[in-house]
Amino acid sequence: MRRYRVGVLAVQGAFIEHEQAFERAGFDAVEIRQLADLEQHFDVLVFPGGESTVQRLLLHELGLVESLWRMIDSGIPVFATCAGLILLANKVDGERNALGRLDISVKRNAYGRQLGSFSTVGVFCGREHVRMTFIRAPGIECVGSGVEILSRYEGNATGVRQGNIVGLAWHPELNAGETLLADMFLSERGRVC
Repeated sequence: MRRYRVGVLAVQGAFIEHEQAFERAGFDAVEIRQLADLEQHFDVLVFPGGESTVQRLLLHELGLVESLWRMIDSGIPVFATCAGLILLANKVDGERNALGRLDISVKRNAYGRQLGSFSTVGVFCGREHVRMTFIRAPGIECVGSGVEILSRYEGNATGVRQGNIVGLAWHPELNAGETLLADMFLSERGRVC
């Protein structure tokens, strides 16, 4: 049986935690640090949490933007956490994001700064008792008509899907016992639920 491979953007942020979570779920992880890394085969593209401004700058400096966005537009399943969600949002803090691929508007640090980080348990795509860890998490303020809401916290969207992209404001990679990542991508290659 073939093992699926994830390509994890590894220029800054929580890429190691994402790699480890996917490896625990039975995937092989490939780090994307330079343009040549995109020549490797992978089944899922991962944008991890971290500092979205730093990640955006590094993506441009390393010449990765056009190739990554071509891959996204071609339909590869994409998983974005926290800063990754910010990178892919069409609007960030009221400003148009030229890199955006998700028809959502987000606000940085909507759930507080680092000291305000917290975990809660909620429903993700019908699955109950899913641990959601918010670390300087962006808030999803508005979703377009083609965006499906997968999770909420206090009534606000915290997880979305549009086409081949799944974006979460919270961090599933931090929950070692969860099989959420495998469940999301193994059966239907990117389809959740």
